[in-house]
Amino acid sequence: MDGAGRHGAGPDDPGADREAKSPRFVRRKTVLRAALAATAAIPVALAGGPALARTAAASGTAPDLTPSCDDGDHPTPEQTEGPYFKPNSPRRTSLLEPGMPGTPLTVSGYVFGRACLPLAGVLLDFWQADANGAYDNTGFRLRGHQFTDSRGSFTLTTIVPGLYPGRTRHLHVKLQAPGRSVLTTQLYFPNEPRNNTDTIFDPRLLMTVRDGGGGREAAFDFVLDVAQDPGPGPTPPPGGTWAVGAAYRAGDRVTYAGRAYVCLQPHTAQPGWEPPAVPALWRAA
Repeated sequence: MDGAGRHGAGPDDPGADREAKSPRFVRRKTVLRAALAATAAIPVALAGGPALARTAAASGTAPDLTPSCDDGDHPTPEQTEGPYFKPNSPRRTSLLEPGMPGTPLTVSGYVFGRACLPLAGVLLDFWQADANGAYDNTGFRLRGHQFTDSRGSFTLTTIVPGLYPGRTRHLHVKLQAPGRSVLTTQLYFPNEPRNNTDTIFDPRLLMTVRDGGGGREAAFDFVLDVAQDPGPGPTPPPGGTWAVGAAYRAGDRVTYAGRAYVCLQPHTAQPGWEPPAVPALWRAA
């Protein structure tokens, strides 16, 4: 049971059906995320390269991760709604109010489908405890919904939620792509002592969190169970040296469609990752 002053109850086993994912492989979602970020200004928490929005557990051991979003991966895990969800929250990207106590927090990221393509128009409904660990059950304080933009991105401005008996620090969220079913889940903070004792905590739902901007900045990417067709990748033209399946290192040079390109980060080439299409991997020479 989730709520201010209440102890946790036994949810479905959060460890079921976890599959190890290799963080060393440069995946389609990683590259797409970097390419999306390169097209618009993003918070500092998302800058510095195409890192996925996730972190290692407090023990230093990498947990099983929320999906890397190559074809066939499972969507972001579901979690219990708890007793304090309220429908009809106001549409807003900031939950801050004048004089509200607490550490400022910005949460940002992307929502992807099963083929690693961003999803626009996804509803995200957030709710959380205040700095003292209490929920507003009469009004809509620290509650609000928004929609992903054309790039599948979202940003929430709020405060770091407080603690209460039985639970670690967390945010609640419901997501719904247009015409699809609702995903209810929770997001967690790394290096929280109560992560080890909270029976609901799932390390696949850890956000990447850092200090910055006078508060804290967090990032997380969701994967919804929405089928997508990525389409076939173009075939390299005759005479080009870029090739599907080739392992490229930073600094390697290739030609494609009559132009030369320099590799920006190590990866194994896949259809759809041709140099002109993926600026996160290739720069025109």
